[in-house]
Amino acid sequence: MRYPSLADFLTARSSALAKGPLSLVMAEDEVEIDSTLAHQKKCGFRDVILLAPSGVEVSPENESRVHIVTHDVFAEAALPSAVNQVIDHVAGAWVHYCYNAEYLHFPFCETRRIRELLTFHSEERRDAMLTYVIDLYAGDLAASPNAVNLADAWLDRSGYYALARKDPARDWQPKDRQMDFFGGLRWRFEEHVPWHRRRIDRISLFRAKPGLRLQPDYTLTDEEMNTYACPWHHNLTAAVCSFRTAKALRTNPGSRHAIQTFRWRNSVPFNWHSQQLLDLGLMEPGQWF
Repeated sequence: MRYPSLADFLTARSSALAKGPLSLVMAEDEVEIDSTLAHQKKCGFRDVILLAPSGVEVSPENESRVHIVTHDVFAEAALPSAVNQVIDHVAGAWVHYCYNAEYLHFPFCETRRIRELLTFHSEERRDAMLTYVIDLYAGDLAASPNAVNLADAWLDRSGYYALARKDPARDWQPKDRQMDFFGGLRWRFEEHVPWHRRRIDRISLFRAKPGLRLQPDYTLTDEEMNTYACPWHHNLTAAVCSFRTAKALRTNPGSRHAIQTFRWRNSVPFNWHSQQLLDLGLMEPGQWF
């Protein structure tokens, strides 16, 4: 069903949405919208909301299964702003957010659904989950000029690293159990990426609560929800496999002609399976999941 604005949608559906889990997908363009929506439904999200400019078309199947909301996706901090509007209406529900051409993967997602993941995570007294944005890119840019090709997707098998996240309020001392993560295309082509957009970590799975806010850097205002693990053992993490950076680098005039290929000696084909991400250390199964 289509709605003219996010406010209208939340007024009409907030009571149903509060049951969760729900996924918000923001469409910055028309690339792979249908595959993104289908993937979210396959993960098991109860409600999938597409935030898109007016006139964006989706397949008939997705139009009947997805809430399509007209939204200004080009406003500053458009996605965090939309997520914060949703938070105010769905206290207690688990929320996921992403852009089009991004695909959530979590440990053993081929045989388990998002409710199983979140139930387990909740039982470990966790209200948020760290997700790593893993860059995907087409292997042949001549055949796929926008760098998006699901059948020829590649990723970096190495080149990822983390730095302690410093707290300016405590004389720049490291924050407890928080790290800034880097790697992928934003690291290899950093000369084309503003410094404040080079991190690859997001808190993109969390339980909404009154007063909580998603910030423009994809962290939350509750510091404990930004941690990668609880104090007593490792917790689950997940990965958002994303063509967004590759697409931007091939769209931006300043970088398009400087990049002939994204492949390098540490590129490997992506097999669209969680085990590959686990083997590469790009997400964590935690303990006992």
